[in-house]
Formats: sequence, structure tokens, C-alpha cells
Amino acid sequence: MPDFPVRKMQLVLEEVRHDGGPAPDKARRLGAILACVKNPFANTYVPDLQPAMEDLKPLGAEMSERLIEALGGKDQIDGYGKGAIVGEAGELEHGALWHVPGGYAMRGLLGQSNAIVPSCMKKGGIGTRLDIPLGHINAAYVRSHFDGVEIGLTDGPAADEIVFGLAMSCGGRVHARMGGLEAWDVKGEDGLR
Repeated sequence: MPDFPVRKMQLVLEEVRHDGGPAPDKARRLGAILACVKNPFANTYVPDLQPAMEDLKPLGAEMSERLIEALGGKDQIDGYGKGAIVGEAGELEHGALWHVPGGYAMRGLLGQSNAIVPSCMKKGGIGTRLDIPLGHINAAYVRSHFDGVEIGLTDGPAADEIVFGLAMSCGGRVHARMGGLEAWDVKGEDGLR
């Protein structure tokens, strides 16, 4: 059973009140939460990593709960995404450990959420930034919700660390007008439309 001790967490909130056109009726809110953890697989090759996803599930639940609360509750949230930055002594596959613990935690706590959780991973050193892609929680084809949240720490990840991140949004882009499926027309049956 690998251990992923958390060195630090960071919660980031953003409110978009204007974006060059008419002011929206309601500000758009976005948030991200990051956890910088020790990578128990750094500097080694382990053939079977999948069991370690189970060890990360409590972290995914804690981070999801904190982000949902910071954004005002699950009824406000209609977009999400996840990501990981793996320190130089790790491998990209160590970031992939976050797929189940991060994605399923958000989906479980948000309730009805049928769309796949967009994801991005990369390797990098201290100060590396990552754009976590966002998509609508119930329909991947909702263009107004195609966006991203930039994450990163000034002091992580160290070579033997991983920064895991979750991101959520309340509403689509402020001046979305690219057509396609609108959020209010989502059926949510297959995660696409």
C-alpha cells in the first residue's frame, strides 16, 4: 500500500464579472484545488500501478468536497476537469493514477454527471503550470463550457512529487456564442448530448 503524504494544498477561486462585452447577469465562477504529494514511485519502475488508485480515493474525495463547498454547492457547478503535474523523477503514468480518484470523486459528489471528465497531465519541475481542460458535466458537446483553468505551485512539484488538481466551473464562458448544443438543451443520456 503506497503512501501519498500531502505536503501542501492550494485552493484558487476566480470570478469573471466582465469579458469585454456586456456585463453578464451573473458572474461566472471557476475554481481549482491542488494537492502536492510525495510520489512513492519516483526513481523506480513498478509494473502494476492500478492498486495505488485506491489509496488516492480519500484525497480525491477531500479535494472534491472542499472545491464544491468553495463554489457554493453542487447545484451551482456545471463544468469540471482534472489534471496532474509529475515531478522529474516520476513518469507520466504516475499522473494517470488520478483518473479514478479525482474524476469519480467529483462525479459522485456532483450527482448527475454523465460526461467524461476532461484531463491533462505532464511532467515538469518546480513552478510548472498546467491548463486543466473544462467541459460540461453532462454533455461533452456543450461548446460554451469548453475552457480551462491554469494551475501550478511556485514550489512544486519537486522531482519526487506529484501535483494533483481538480477544477470546476459555474456557468459557461461569459460571452459564449459559438453555437452548438446549449446547456439548457442537454439531455444528459449518453454524456455527449
